[in-house]
Amino acid sequence: MTDILMPKATAVWLVDNTSLTFDQIADFCGLHPLEVKGIADGEVARDIRGADPIANGQLNREELDRAEKDSKYRMKAQKSRHAEYLKPQKKGPKYTPVSRRQDRPDAIAWFLRNHPEIAESQIARILGTTKATIDSVRNRTHWNSANIKPVDPVTLGLVLQLELDEVVRKAADKKAKEDARKGIVHPEGPSLRPASETGVIEDEAHAEPEDAHDDEAHKDETPVYEDEHAED
Repeated sequence: MTDILMPKATAVWLVDNTSLTFDQIADFCGLHPLEVKGIADGEVARDIRGADPIANGQLNREELDRAEKDSKYRMKAQKSRHAEYLKPQKKGPKYTPVSRRQDRPDAIAWFLRNHPEIAESQIARILGTTKATIDSVRNRTHWNSANIKPVDPVTLGLVLQLELDEVVRKAADKKAKEDARKGIVHPEGPSLRPASETGVIEDEAHAEPEDAHDDEAHKDETPVYEDEHAED
């Protein structure tokens, strides 16, 4: 079925101006029959103005007349003269200012050294370069290989930090899934051993506090007082 412009507005017009069934209108507009029923009851699309599909070239009168005579017939939409607006807009190749194009090999070298998990297609898309250029930098066959140094593309102003983070995150997630599928387990980094294994707790348990020794040292020191009346 051909997509139509303004499906709800078209459904409103068909409900108000034709004797088509809810199923016929729903099929033509790409809606659910209950949604069309809601339009007829005034519960859905209450503030939407109807759009005549015949006037805008999406339906001819013969199709409409045939559908009104046969409730089982499903109308076929014509290709609208505005059909190009329904096509999703594809992003073109990223434009890089001429003054910064000479920095792209440095950014490519940075990707190859720091993030080898990122595919060449992703590098080419985010930097606006080609796979041939990436290969020449990797194989050191680039005409300026002697002067190429890995530099962060964000520092060079070729990409935004958010764009770079998103590309790195997606590549890392993809690699983690592939490793998990292959049964590759990455060992975790070194961690602190529990105190019970190091013997710290036992040593502290057997160690006597210094205050205890001080108390024992002074325990036998009984103060001696002279008799004030001894001289008397």
